[in-house]
Amino acid sequence: MPTNRRARTEAELQALARDHLWMHFARQSVMTDGPGVPIIVRGEGHHIWDAGGKRYIDGLSGLFVVNAGHGRTRLADAGARQAEQLAFFPIWSYAHPAAIELAARLAHLAPGDLDHVFFSTGGGEAVETAFKLAKHYFKLVGKPGKHKVISRAIAYHGTPQGALAITGLPGMKQMFEPITPGGFRVPNTNRYRAAEAGFTGTTDDEFGVWAADRIEEMILFEGPDTVAAVFLEPVQNSGGCFPPPPGYFARVREICDRHDVLLVSDEVICAFGRIGETFACTAYGYQPDMITFAKAATSGYAPLGGTIVSERIYEPFAHGDVSFPHGYTFAGHPVSAAVALENLDIFEEERLNERVRENSPAFRATLAKLTDLPIVGDVRGDGYFFGIELVKDKATRETFDADESERLLRGFLSTALYDAGLYCRADDRGDPVVQLAPPLTIGQTEFDEIEQILRGVLSEAWTRL
Repeated sequence: MPTNRRARTEAELQALARDHLWMHFARQSVMTDGPGVPIIVRGEGHHIWDAGGKRYIDGLSGLFVVNAGHGRTRLADAGARQAEQLAFFPIWSYAHPAAIELAARLAHLAPGDLDHVFFSTGGGEAVETAFKLAKHYFKLVGKPGKHKVISRAIAYHGTPQGALAITGLPGMKQMFEPITPGGFRVPNTNRYRAAEAGFTGTTDDEFGVWAADRIEEMILFEGPDTVAAVFLEPVQNSGGCFPPPPGYFARVREICDRHDVLLVSDEVICAFGRIGETFACTAYGYQPDMITFAKAATSGYAPLGGTIVSERIYEPFAHGDVSFPHGYTFAGHPVSAAVALENLDIFEEERLNERVRENSPAFRATLAKLTDLPIVGDVRGDGYFFGIELVKDKATRETFDADESERLLRGFLSTALYDAGLYCRADDRGDPVVQLAPPLTIGQTEFDEIEQILRGVLSEAWTRL
């Protein structure tokens, strides 16, 4: 019989959290000196409920994760069935059916010859794997000097020491320095602030070429014989949902081929329907050498990540006594793999990718109504992944300083949006933005509800400035 644990009151949970729980990416003072932490106890569809029984729209899919929505009993059942049969076994020199079948299915869904899957348990581990694999690969093919990696300003790629070297957020790294060497940054694809990055052209096509050429400029500056890989998200998350301008990825692919540099598509957020395709590189028509994934692979019902690798990179490891000395105990976990397979079935049966492609223009148009507010400078993104940049002056695009952002985002917006019934992200990694990445099951009714909540809260925010 299962243990019958007593349901604790919210006050009891708050006390336990205050005394024992160390939250991630959060100020512990919220619990030690403040009112406590929001405690979420249930999810159903695109809604979540807190310990007090209040309902909220999940406008962030948990953390870009619950793409198929909350409360999917069949996903829970798939995990339970697998746990009853084989709860755990590693894929260190052994294998089990769930990992084998999932690897084959992902390889089938990935573009081109990305046919080999190295599992992990999360996105940071997937990026770490790709970084190490790029360096190992070039040593095996006789180019041991190629060890550097290029990514974009403000881009987030994870917290392990290697992934942190790729992350383009200085504030997330300074307390851990010295970190793994070899990471270099280039401008991102924020069209709204392109002039501030040095772009002097006028068209989106020109911007795509300009932004891609900054990657080649960095490769040439550092030396092509030292650069191993370029890490790019299809739509950059940090900074507020920067989609690629026209021609950007085609030119990046040309640049990487010209200098024998690997192109890694970091799709930890963008894969599994967020942009309307299983893998977002398909949406933008480019062929990477590796894809990193995690988050929505299981819609969050179990932890899973991985790195999908091309035949070219796999080949030096395929024969003789060569091995890749890297792995994780829970990578390719049987329960997680079984849940991922069932999650992919749901995507196909309910046509969730197609749903995103069909509804994304309406979502964008609904959010674009907010540009009539004086605080809204830009609405951008793609699929079901949008950012709303907030400004002090729309005419000049003047942003908020650090103190103003603190008062706006943490002092008011985050709490006010939550109190109004919308869980989303008000973030200042870059310029202040509100980010939305809801479950892929929502439609126009929810778009309108989200817009109305945002309109009310943002209007009040402006009056408080």
